[in-house]
Amino acid sequence: MIQSKSAAHAKMYFNDALSKSDYYINDQELPGKFSGLLADRLGITGAASKDVFYELCDNINPATGGNLTPRTKEERTTGYDVNFHCPKSVSIIHALSNDDHILEAFEDAVNRTLKEIEADSMTRVRKGGKDENRKTGELIIAQFTHQTSRPVEGELPDCHLHQHAYIFNSTYDPIEKRIKAAQFREIKRDMPYYQARFHKRLSDNLIDLGYDIRVTDYAFEIAGVPKSAIDYMSKRTNEIGQYAKEHNISDPALLSEIGAKTRGKKQSGLSMAELKKAWNEQIGQQISYADGEKEQAIRYSPNRKEERLHVKECVDFALEHSFERASVMQERRLLANTVKHSIGERHIGIEAIENAISQDQRLIHVQQGHLGYYTTKEVLAEEREMVQLARKGTNRFKPLYSERPEIRYDGEQGEAIAHVLTSTDQTSIIRGVAGAGKTTSLLELDKLVQAAGKKTFIVTPMAKTAREQLPAEGFNDSDTVAKLLADTEHQEKLKNQVLIVDEAGQLGTKDMVSLLNVADKQNCRLVLVGDTRQHTAVLRGDALRVVNTIGNIPTAEVSKIYRQRSNAQYLAAVEDLSKGDVESAFDKLDNMGAIKSIDPLKPNKELVEDYMAAVKKKKTALVVSPTRKQGQAVSKEIRAELQKAGLIGKREIAAKKLENLNFTDAQKADWRKYEPGQVIQFSQNVPKIKRGSVWQLKEVKDNLVTMENESGEQKQLPLEKASSFNVYRSNEILLAKGDQIKITQGGFDIDDTRLNNGQTMNVVKVSKNGDVHLRNNQSKATYRISKDFGHIDHDYCSTSHLSQGKTVDVVLISQPADTFSATNAKQFYVSVSRGKENVTIYTDDKDKLLENAAQLGDRKSAMELVGDEPIHHEHIAIQELDKQRAYQHKENEKELLSKDHNRYYEDYEPRL
Repeated sequence: MIQSKSAAHAKMYFNDALSKSDYYINDQELPGKFSGLLADRLGITGAASKDVFYELCDNINPATGGNLTPRTKEERTTGYDVNFHCPKSVSIIHALSNDDHILEAFEDAVNRTLKEIEADSMTRVRKGGKDENRKTGELIIAQFTHQTSRPVEGELPDCHLHQHAYIFNSTYDPIEKRIKAAQFREIKRDMPYYQARFHKRLSDNLIDLGYDIRVTDYAFEIAGVPKSAIDYMSKRTNEIGQYAKEHNISDPALLSEIGAKTRGKKQSGLSMAELKKAWNEQIGQQISYADGEKEQAIRYSPNRKEERLHVKECVDFALEHSFERASVMQERRLLANTVKHSIGERHIGIEAIENAISQDQRLIHVQQGHLGYYTTKEVLAEEREMVQLARKGTNRFKPLYSERPEIRYDGEQGEAIAHVLTSTDQTSIIRGVAGAGKTTSLLELDKLVQAAGKKTFIVTPMAKTAREQLPAEGFNDSDTVAKLLADTEHQEKLKNQVLIVDEAGQLGTKDMVSLLNVADKQNCRLVLVGDTRQHTAVLRGDALRVVNTIGNIPTAEVSKIYRQRSNAQYLAAVEDLSKGDVESAFDKLDNMGAIKSIDPLKPNKELVEDYMAAVKKKKTALVVSPTRKQGQAVSKEIRAELQKAGLIGKREIAAKKLENLNFTDAQKADWRKYEPGQVIQFSQNVPKIKRGSVWQLKEVKDNLVTMENESGEQKQLPLEKASSFNVYRSNEILLAKGDQIKITQGGFDIDDTRLNNGQTMNVVKVSKNGDVHLRNNQSKATYRISKDFGHIDHDYCSTSHLSQGKTVDVVLISQPADTFSATNAKQFYVSVSRGKENVTIYTDDKDKLLENAAQLGDRKSAMELVGDEPIHHEHIAIQELDKQRAYQHKENEKELLSKDHNRYYEDYEPRL
């Protein structure tokens, strides 16, 4: 869905991309048409003429000549182009066909999806002091179906069946009885929902026509069309992709502009019949069927599969997949995940999916205005257990100090330490903003805890923090939360002691529940240190925030920032971000020149120049981007400049790089998600397969995934053990002396020395035999890895998640428009606050950056979702039970407090 920001832009788009005249001569393209209920109201349905299109762009009502909507100005959103694309194999079969059955199946799927988009259309309501959106259900849509792609210079155009549906920014308000500007925000947000439904309808139509469907990670292909044919007919796609790769561009709107800038010349005199003949000859070299039999053999293949999935299995997949990383799902995202999983299963209809979800007893549905949300009873129960465990420790212990001891720090830092030392609660929280010196304060806390006769243990969710940052601060025995939870002997050492969790804001609900259970069992104090405004766990649950706000666990605030004290303007901006005032912080950053406008076609040029300047000044510099994709693009350009400056050697070796596909367990259990060539590594032992072993996928067929190790041994991938392995894509990475790299998964080097996930290394030597010699930046320890180690990447740009906890002199943030989907207040705060001296943000759209950075980024919890809303009677009963337990808990406290005070504090376990 691509926005037109002015009438001139929309008209240019009509000339360059939509209209028949700019493609090819004769009958390669089909005439455009106007559709939609508002078009019908205006009497303009039918052929999409240029004059009417231009009038609509200029906000002129074609029926009256007056204004279409009340406000007319040149710089306004004129409309949106929604692109519908066939999978390449579908376009190929259309090219081979002697009739329009594929075209009809495609246009049917498009039209039905557009009707849903139209039904969802809304307008803003501001009259009478209101500030809301109203459903309207009427749009003007200009539809342009094309059968070819732009030609590569010197080549025939590829077959590519697709449609541009240009939706004008106007709708009819049935209450106010007038045409107004439409509200497209929710439609744009729901694009994955519409896309899944379009793909499902198209695949169902094709199955009805006799085709077999092969599911892919993105959508599907027609079974029987070989990859070689698909690749051959992707010349234009590959050309744009190569240009984008060379210029580090991934934004859809910019890719559209690239299409216009790089297209080949129009080729006159070619009819569709002539093109089809040429395509048949070209594809004939890829598909070994006799002339005239290709499409028939594929369409009526006797090997079409039988029904494999039931609707419940699709819902089961969607629930497991969706709620692994979120406690609450927007209704349409859950529907999209379910519908996408059903592609290729004709007997499962969209309506059956909707009914199955609405009736599923595992789900809790809450409607909030126009939006519906889902959580599950399991997620809600897990959160309730977490909150109850946290509350259970209230007034459980005798304070470590009956009154505040002498503390080296004054102000908030001293108060936070005193809060823990004098608390009678089992669980304490220290919320410290970025740069407030939380970790430094923990050293003083550690000293005073030991003086009180207790021992402290410190863990963190992040491996790099545990292995590098905390030891650098003086905590030499720090470990990861994961290791503690897997090690019962380690847990036994916590008996009656103090457990500190640094960066506790990155704990998910499951880990928080486990830690609270460990603390309860071992009768130890639990100190949670973190910042709820920074990044949370990848897995579901903003656990620290929920424990604090719903569990009512008191929090000591450390809000004074020390990191940026050498730059008053910078400090003021970070203070605003720490309080959630993004707009004020943005203004301060802009006024100090920290936000640079960049050329969208050269998004990294200034950043790379500034990075090189910092390196020459011997400053520590951190480059951050919200997305891994943009980060890789920036890394590539920085590395090229470092090599040009002689800071990286010229002699390179090609090493293996394994990219984690980050499948959820549900995806890993689905054989259809796999492709030959992918790499599997086991993180746990499973029957007859050792932990750490690496396998490559050889064949994927009919619920079986065959893999092979380096010894040539073959086994079936145990899909039922999805949590025991990870899935990778194998790529190549160039390494040279001077390269800075990071370890992306723990393992062992050639000499059997441990390498930890997140460690930053310098390449000190690349040997002819393929060995790579590394040195740890902090400890100066050296390692040797083989070029096939795999779990490495260049470390010139970090995601904001991985940058959390780092401190450098200057931070440079790459934030062009195509990263805005990953932009929110948490990301912006973490990224901006890493520097001590300065920060620079590089963007091509300041206004949209502010709009996205102002989004809170908190994930709603299940308990917050059900809140005060009317919910299932079982959950009302659960809430009542909670109240009874809380009352009984207070009564128990009164009874026990009247007994031996000291014995109560040491031995009491609440009787619920």
